[in-house]
Amino acid sequence: MSKETRSITVLTDVHLITCVVQRGLADTITRAAKRAGAQGATVFFARGMGIKERLGLLGVAIDAEKEVVHIVVSAEQADRVFEATYLAGKLDTPGMGIMYMTRLDKAATFVPQQVIDNLDAAQQAQDNEA
Repeated sequence: MSKETRSITVLTDVHLITCVVQRGLADTITRAAKRAGAQGATVFFARGMGIKERLGLLGVAIDAEKEVVHIVVSAEQADRVFEATYLAGKLDTPGMGIMYMTRLDKAATFVPQQVIDNLDAAQQAQDNEA
């Protein structure tokens, strides 16, 4: 009988980018994030609350249905992915949504051994240069 060895790999240099956008924009934002280097995203639906903005002469209310996109990225990728998703979501347009970035204390997921070995080798090379 063999005993399985399990361990947790904790990531500490990561950020969470959250985008709250109009319904239908999550796919566009997710594609932009992936092009900028993100590995993936989690999308869920939400309902907005707050002041309903009125547009035009007809007084049409902005749709309260929202999509929320969570993207976890390394600190190195964070600014690049943040900018790409902001532009893809057209968040420089009034009423399109909001996004923010939060530094995470810890994140854990499966990390292939090859990735860990590459990171260790890169860190060792960096230490040797110093």
